[in-house]
Parts: sequence; structure tokens; C-alpha cells
Amino acid sequence: QGPLVESGGGLVQAGGSLRLSCAASGRILSTYTWGWFRHSLGKEREFVSNINWSGGRTRYAESVKGRFTIWRDIATNTVYLEMKNLTLEDTAVYYCAATPEFDSGVGEYDYWGQGTEVTVFS
Repeated sequence: QGPLVESGGGLVQAGGSLRLSCAASGRILSTYTWGWFRHSLGKEREFVSNINWSGGRTRYAESVKGRFTIWRDIATNTVYLEMKNLTLEDTAVYYCAATPEFDSGVGEYDYWGQGTEVTVFS
């Protein structure tokens, strides 16, 4: 296993909810910013949300604002993504990643998880 391990993906009906988790090993500094990205067939990897080391700053893609919530448990070095009111367009493989800087672009994230698949059906 790598330094980041995602879990929580699965099948969910449209309108339903899922909670993704990302656990980090000790190699990931607690001061890092963590992000969630997703990749669906035929599309480029897409930013979903990120959160800074303290949890005081968060950012969301427009497509998920008001539906997704990111937070982190510093004590356990785990980041969560609560996804509500899921739509078919949310179907993707979701990846957790970590970077030193909150404003990093996707190419500047140093650590990536293996991904967890989310499938939304009607």
C-alpha cells in the first residue's frame, strides 16, 4: 500500500449519499493540504475539493458545492469527503492526494492514493 489509502466507494442510487475516507501513513506530513480528485471515462482528472492542514481552508469545485463536504481528523491523519444528493455525473474513480501548498495544481500533488470507485445509478 502507498502512503494514502482511500475507502468508502461503492454503488449508490441517484440522490443518495456516500462518505469517502483517506488515511495517510506517517510519511504524509500533518501540515500538508489534502485534496480529492475524480476521473471518469472519457474525461480528464477533475479537482473535487481540498482542505488545508488545519482544516480552516477548504475549496470545492462548482459542480459539487453544497453537496459535498470535506473535513479532516488531524489526530488520525484521515480526510473525509461526504457526498450527498449524488447524480449520475458523480460516477468516477475518486482519488485522494496530498501537497505542501493549498493552491497547488493537480500536477503539484506529491502523493496519490490508488482510488476508490463510485458508481451512481438511476
